[in-house]
Amino acid sequence: MKKLIECVPNFSEGRDLNIIKQITNEIESVEGVKLLNVDPGKATNRTVVTFVGEPEAVINAAFLAIKKAGELIDMSKHKGEHPRMGATDVCPLIPISNISMEETAEYAKKLGKRVGEELKIPVYLYEAAQSDKSRNNLSVIRAGEYEGFFKKIKLPEWKPDFGPAEFDAKRGATVIGARDFLVAYNVNLNTTSTRRANSIAFDVREAGRVLREGNPVTGKIVTNPDGTPKSIPGSLKSVKAIGWFIEEYGVAQISMNLTNINITPVHVAFDEVCKKADERGIRVTGSELVGLIPLKAMLDAGKYFLRKQKRSVGVSEKELIKIAIKSMGLDELAPFKPEERIIEYLLKEKVDSKLVSMTLIDFADETASESIAPGGGSISAYVGSLGASLATMVANLSSHKKGWDDRWEEFSTWAEKGNYYKDELIRLVDQDTAAFNMIMTAFGLPKGTDEEKKIRTQAIQDATKFAIEIPFKVMQTTYESMEVIKAMVEMGNPNSVTDAGVGALCARSAVIGAYMNVRINGTGYDDKNFVNDIIAKGKKIEEQTIALEAEILKIVNSKIGI
Repeated sequence: MKKLIECVPNFSEGRDLNIIKQITNEIESVEGVKLLNVDPGKATNRTVVTFVGEPEAVINAAFLAIKKAGELIDMSKHKGEHPRMGATDVCPLIPISNISMEETAEYAKKLGKRVGEELKIPVYLYEAAQSDKSRNNLSVIRAGEYEGFFKKIKLPEWKPDFGPAEFDAKRGATVIGARDFLVAYNVNLNTTSTRRANSIAFDVREAGRVLREGNPVTGKIVTNPDGTPKSIPGSLKSVKAIGWFIEEYGVAQISMNLTNINITPVHVAFDEVCKKADERGIRVTGSELVGLIPLKAMLDAGKYFLRKQKRSVGVSEKELIKIAIKSMGLDELAPFKPEERIIEYLLKEKVDSKLVSMTLIDFADETASESIAPGGGSISAYVGSLGASLATMVANLSSHKKGWDDRWEEFSTWAEKGNYYKDELIRLVDQDTAAFNMIMTAFGLPKGTDEEKKIRTQAIQDATKFAIEIPFKVMQTTYESMEVIKAMVEMGNPNSVTDAGVGALCARSAVIGAYMNVRINGTGYDDKNFVNDIIAKGKKIEEQTIALEAEILKIVNSKIGI
């Protein structure tokens, strides 16, 4: 598995698209890097760029982008709503897969050292890359912004980690670090008042507001025994927030950084801002995502808002995302395109979902063509997904059935479970064809030398094992989905009992069909102990499936009554 890190540099230019394009061209020039998102903001005069790749490629691309930004952006002429201190204001690295935060921090230090030494730009490390906890917070480092750094950089305690202790009037300074995934998120208000927006920001942000005597704005600051200001914490953990006015849209916003969405998810932040705004006579009109967001965050938001409506959460991924977008007004200021804003969608290779992305007609035509794949294994997985889909449909109908309002949550749980099985079996449709293609690729390897023959033989065996495991996984998943099918036949909406019954027929066909593929592929695998074991397990699943289907159909027929 590849080590992947994400890089999200923020450049102090959001209006000149030609400059932005020249910077992103540098990123795309590096092999092994994928540019995911470019998000310019006119009012902030700032562009957030997101790209991903293997560590060495990423830090090389980041270096080239920082270099180009320094050539094209003149900070002495820069104006914008967002705090900033350099042409490349901040450049965080984020571990995505198969790499630790500690390793990512080392890459951040390597990048910072190169930028400081080769480009002569003052570099400050932050978050996990900074060992000095007194200066690892971005807002603390950036305090004073560009205008204040001419004096700040001369202070001994603010000597850069890398590069000269001289502030570059044109390029400014850069902050480089390693951090967890951060969601930059703005909530729109029906006011133009920055002061009122800031009041709401202080209400919700973890740091809260400074405690004052009497008047909360002009009163004397209350201090702790050590002389530091006392503060009143805000209501949301792991949230940084400020209020500002966006001239481009003519509204004030609460601009938030959600530094740990496991602690404070996006939907919780949105609802809390709604609550605090309402207390001040202000209404939230929508929100805006800056950059990218993980899929789970959107799915969790969709489920959250459906539960508030007492609606089933066992709906498709697409529907959950739609609910999240509409509930939080993410499309108020500009269209929200999931395929461009959700990180997993941007990382997904089209080949991974070639079959399931087809129309029904195209899928049938592809199956009927002279191409060997998709074959019985992929079809078995798809038939199994249809069985789970029918059970999920009955659960959703039952959850919303008039007169069953007190049972909506029970059926929602069943629908969510059925939806999981459906999604897993759909994923296995392409996996089965991929397994077959792996075998064909292995057979096509060269065999001119003894070493080549050895490599080819091993590749064939590895691919064959994978081709056994995938249909076996289809068997297991389909059989497990029959729990939902049976439950819906027994207690679901009686008007849909035959739909669940058809789901049982699909499940049986899927299991028997997948088992055929397990057995036929097993004939080509040399490890007979493995083959015998999986064949025995498959036989048991097949027998259990046939028995359970008969049990389900008996209940269906008794309820039909004729």
